[in-house]
Amino acid sequence: MSEISSNRPRRRRRSDADRSATSVLGAAVRVLGQRPDASVEEIAAAAGVARQTVYAHYPSRQALLSAVIDQITDDAIAAIDAADIDAGPATAALLRWLDTSWHLLERYPLLLHPSVATIDPQKSYERHVPITDRLQRLIRRGQDSGEFDPALSPIWLLTATMALGHAAGDEVAAGRMTSAQAGKALRESVRRLYMTANPQHINE
Repeated sequence: MSEISSNRPRRRRRSDADRSATSVLGAAVRVLGQRPDASVEEIAAAAGVARQTVYAHYPSRQALLSAVIDQITDDAIAAIDAADIDAGPATAALLRWLDTSWHLLERYPLLLHPSVATIDPQKSYERHVPITDRLQRLIRRGQDSGEFDPALSPIWLLTATMALGHAAGDEVAAGRMTSAQAGKALRESVRRLYMTANPQHINE
């Protein structure tokens, strides 16, 4: 009986620690997602904990940033899956993919921030694989159906799409375009890039 009783405080402490870690991560996603240069103190305040508590769960800002990117990546995968890009004409699915991806970039400016580039390249690559695999699968489906230009390498189309997304984000960050303008330009630019020589396949 005494052993059971002694285990309860330990379980309670673990449960409290888990809730605290979840609170810190949630606050970090909200704060860093929108303001990548926010301080640990700001994240702690948003989580309702002391600065030391943040470091108790994440020993460095880099470790916290990595956990935030993991969470945002999970959100991105869920959003893309909800867009159901494996269904219907490939061109319409591509536009859904672009709209979903752009909304995520609007929601999380952190994704285009230079600090993300400081994360381990191998880990960064592994994070992107579920997203890029989905887009590459869509590209191949569109090429098989005749909607996308089969003369262009799927890897090239994938790489060019990512580059155009970053360019659109940079234009917004620099104040040269509004988010709506950049999102529209991205949509149209990618659609033209993918376009087959047979335009009747291209639908809004």
